[in-house]
Amino acid sequence: MNVDQPATPPEVTIVVPARNEEACLGDCLVSLAAQTGVTFEIIVVDDHSTDRTAEIARSFAGVRVISPGPLPEGWTGKNHAVVAGVREAGGEWLLFTDADTVHRSGSLARALAEAKSERADLLSYSPEQVVVTFAEKAVMPVIFAELAAQYPPEKVREPGSGVIASNGQYILARRTSYEAVGGHEAVAGEILEDVALAVRFKEAGRRVFFRYGGDAVRTRMYRNWEEVREGWTKNLALLFPRPAKRALLSGAEWIIAWLTLPLVFPALILYLRIRRAHFSFGTSLVALAFGPPVFGYLMWRSRRAHAGGGVLWKGRTYAGAASVGAVQSLRRSDGLSRPSGTGAKSVLASRH
Repeated sequence: MNVDQPATPPEVTIVVPARNEEACLGDCLVSLAAQTGVTFEIIVVDDHSTDRTAEIARSFAGVRVISPGPLPEGWTGKNHAVVAGVREAGGEWLLFTDADTVHRSGSLARALAEAKSERADLLSYSPEQVVVTFAEKAVMPVIFAELAAQYPPEKVREPGSGVIASNGQYILARRTSYEAVGGHEAVAGEILEDVALAVRFKEAGRRVFFRYGGDAVRTRMYRNWEEVREGWTKNLALLFPRPAKRALLSGAEWIIAWLTLPLVFPALILYLRIRRAHFSFGTSLVALAFGPPVFGYLMWRSRRAHAGGGVLWKGRTYAGAASVGAVQSLRRSDGLSRPSGTGAKSVLASRH
């Protein structure tokens, strides 16, 4: 890490937007500061935190801590914070990562090498999910199993594919390409800024590379049922086509699996789908037993919030999306179409 301003610009600028992240920011910065094999700088953007977030960030030598100023009307807090960080960045590449991530040793250099090898303008990883409480174990595997089935990474990587995915917890972007498509300023009001950014990259003919990145980064998105409910209410109805129908089908799938358990097969199919989302044997069993109806409830709650008074996130209320069901508002008319009824989104929804 570059403790002082380097004589030459760093190859990578790491931008960490943070709002009330005292519980996890320290671990994130320890893992980032320990990266090797590439020159980099770290900028933490303290988004008007009311806890010890800024104090923790300043305790790390060489980490620059900035404040983004008042939140403009029509912006989300994360997008505003990220733009403030980019304005201070000196790197040729920009890594946008959330405060609840922990990065494995050497992962930054490996990610940069992979981006160059794949000729990617935007590389994004879906982190390993850490689940601890019963609520996390019951819900998170089901959600990620459904997302992985809806947005296969191999389809995302196809240049002409209409399946577009990105993960706001880990986005490494070539700066020239990022600026050419307008960056986060161009998606200032988007709740799902990661997919909106990926859409702009693909529409501009830039290469998007996406995969499961448990070998590089892990995260614990939520720590209790209240956080799980608030976070997925914000995102879930935007991730899937026809969310109301999806909610009902999820509950029906669970009922059928239990009623036909002696036949085993339906439950086995659901279990295998969860296992492919990279969760342990025990966690997958908990999710199989309890997750689908809760997934359906969260989907329905998210749809109602977006269709009604808006969504609450970290003390701020954002207007609901004009159209639910896989970000219909992001569809453009330049020929890059998504399959009918589908949309674009990461196999993980960023938290900030």
